[in-house]
Amino acid sequence: MPTCLLGARRAVHLSLLLAGLLLMPWAMASSVTENGETFERTVEEDGQRYRLIGSGVLRYMIWTAYAGAYYQAADETQPQPLGDVPRRLELAYFHAIDAPDFAESTTESLKKSLTAYEYSQLEADINAFNRSYQDVEPQDRYVLSWDGDALRLALNGETLFEGGNAELASAMFGIWLGERPLSDDFRDALLGKN
Repeated sequence: MPTCLLGARRAVHLSLLLAGLLLMPWAMASSVTENGETFERTVEEDGQRYRLIGSGVLRYMIWTAYAGAYYQAADETQPQPLGDVPRRLELAYFHAIDAPDFAESTTESLKKSLTAYEYSQLEADINAFNRSYQDVEPQDRYVLSWDGDALRLALNGETLFEGGNAELASAMFGIWLGERPLSDDFRDALLGKN
């Protein structure tokens, strides 16, 4: 083989090796950061392993409200936020919010996204869920999770609500990930589309 061809091949191999080394820290990163809040790429909870699908920041009018990350069971390759797969949504807050404001916002969002019949079928469960909210301070984190059997709401690792069914889980996840979410941009970021 001519010497110039060997030199060219070595240069290409060296370039590929250097590119790989530069990308390695990003590929091996065990977490992502959104506006100063860190989310792990994989999470284990109650024996279920979850894989990060996407993350982003919700901006509401002039405020940066919270950062979030959406996870699904590690063996699920396609986002199914309203399916019956194990999934979790983690939200890290940048501002204090009172519990009654969470309940009011949840009710309003669900009334917009569900039909009147669907809402009436879930109303008792929605009311029980809303009663579980607590006030949050900056850096507090809510986690909404569905393990295939029960919907859970936890604040900073403490379970506040456990129960419901797949329909309630889909309705609750739909607030952020459904057809009419709080923010299309935030939904798309959580689903790994941006």
